[in-house]
Amino acid sequence: MTEGPWHRRHRVAVDVAIAVAFVLLDTGATLLGSSWWPERPGTLAWTLLGVQALACASLAFRRVAPLTVVGVLGAFTLAVTLLVSPAGALTPVSDTNTWAPYSTIMAAYGPFFYREDRRTAFLVLAALTLAIMRPWEPSVTVMTVGLLRTAVGPLLALYFDARRRMVFALVERAERAERERHLLAEQARAEERARLAGEMHDVVTHRVSLMVLQAGALRVTARDEATRQAAEELRAAGCQALDELRDLVGILRTAPEGDRTPSVDGFADLVAESTAVGTPAELIEDGDPALASPVVGRTAYRVLREALTNVRKHAPGARVTVRAQYAEAQVRLTVHNTVPAGRPSGDLAATGSGLGIAHLRQRIELVHGTLRAGPSPDGGFSVEATLPAYVPTAESAV
Repeated sequence: MTEGPWHRRHRVAVDVAIAVAFVLLDTGATLLGSSWWPERPGTLAWTLLGVQALACASLAFRRVAPLTVVGVLGAFTLAVTLLVSPAGALTPVSDTNTWAPYSTIMAAYGPFFYREDRRTAFLVLAALTLAIMRPWEPSVTVMTVGLLRTAVGPLLALYFDARRRMVFALVERAERAERERHLLAEQARAEERARLAGEMHDVVTHRVSLMVLQAGALRVTARDEATRQAAEELRAAGCQALDELRDLVGILRTAPEGDRTPSVDGFADLVAESTAVGTPAELIEDGDPALASPVVGRTAYRVLREALTNVRKHAPGARVTVRAQYAEAQVRLTVHNTVPAGRPSGDLAATGSGLGIAHLRQRIELVHGTLRAGPSPDGGFSVEATLPAYVPTAESAV
């Protein structure tokens, strides 16, 4: 499915890649002496290097447990600090380095972007900042670098979070404006229908009524039978026209009921109907069908109906697989049939106009979708429709 950019569809892989990158970065930086690495490393130093790699690898869980990741890296930084002083078990090459790994920058980003509880995030960040800055050993360099380590991530997180909320708000406003536009258009159409109904009632009905009255008067006053007969026929036709005009005015004053074509909830019935008439079909649905807006659902229903009809006409004995995939951005419907087991009936195949797929393509293009139909590598035939999940209409605005 292609409902979004690759990094959004494979978030776990992205997080693992980020974690691996920071493990390599911090391991390399430590070995080069930019952190707590001693001039003559011993067993303790190598053990701590492995623990640091594990702590940095916790970034893979920065979305699901951001506070835990901060706690792990903060605890490691504090442990190294205590081993350096006052324990004296480690003697770094330079005592002006920051003992915290670079992974703390990415770790500090998580609580502010993936959690709503900002108060807890600030408290955890304050504890991490103290562990990195080592205020009990005042050093302008260490305290400045430490503050930057814990400030850059949250600032970026707050910026991206504000940007994300703004984009969501703009999208929602645009969709609301689109719905309102369709509602106004629908209201204008209803008012125009009412105006036309009034015009027909006031003008046309009045004139036809006069014709009926004049025809009735002529029938009474006429002296010869032929004239009376013609006047009666004219009067009867006028009365019939009045009845039809009243019906038409009633139709104009009544809002149209809309398209009664079923939506995606009718897929199962189409598949069952196909199986019942001798064309075995299987329906596979992935996602929430509610993501398809009404006009999209009806369009997809027509695609499936046409595809199953064509299989029955042109591929007798074939098995059909219907796959419907629903995502936030698009709806994809794939209808694939296997190689037919027999020859199609000429009489049955000739019953269609041959324009079904062409008409479907035109209908799908109206909602900015695409349709592909053609032979498949296994010798069967496939129809694949890709539609936007949401197409605003007056119906969806109600």
